[in-house]
Amino acid sequence: MAKKIAQTVGAQASPFEQIRKVNEAGYEYWESRDLAAVLEYTQYRNFEAVIEKARLACFNSGHRIEDHFADISKMIEIGKGGKREIKVTLLSRYACYLAIQNADPQKKIVAHGQTYFAIQTRRQELAANLFRATQTEEKLRRDEVKGKNAANRTHREVGAKVRQTIQELGGTMPEDLPVSDSVKKIEIKQRKQLGKTETPAKKKSE
Repeated sequence: MAKKIAQTVGAQASPFEQIRKVNEAGYEYWESRDLAAVLEYTQYRNFEAVIEKARLACFNSGHRIEDHFADISKMIEIGKGGKREIKVTLLSRYACYLAIQNADPQKKIVAHGQTYFAIQTRRQELAANLFRATQTEEKLRRDEVKGKNAANRTHREVGAKVRQTIQELGGTMPEDLPVSDSVKKIEIKQRKQLGKTETPAKKKSE
């Protein structure tokens, strides 16, 4: 299996992409035994040591191990209708990256895997950052709309209460009030009134 998959290195489909699986929730994962076969580990117990180093690297990097490594048991057929239980570790893309970083560097396929998972992990990070930025922008927009709507609603409620109070007091509604004179008109009116009051006094003194 390993040789057959490894022959596609450099072709369009990466051997690591071929063994990628997706669960019902849409999350991708790799099975440790499939990864070990692609990386040409003939003895799985030797690859288990690589997995343990990857777990430690995951912990030291501040990530939750259980988010990237999941140990399960599965049954496999061993011929003549027989089955045997084996242990498998389900790996995230990041877990695969850490495992390959701790694999045998002398293997050509390991070097290929390091490049593949480094690039794909970076792409995943960029996509996640873009998604978070988009979500944040959308949340800010929604909050802004909610704030404007709340302000408009408060304005309408206050206005309704003011009108209700005016009505209860028998006052005049704002739209029924006479239009106020401009400042210039008020100034002219005051000057005219002032001139009328001064004129009789001036004639008397003469």
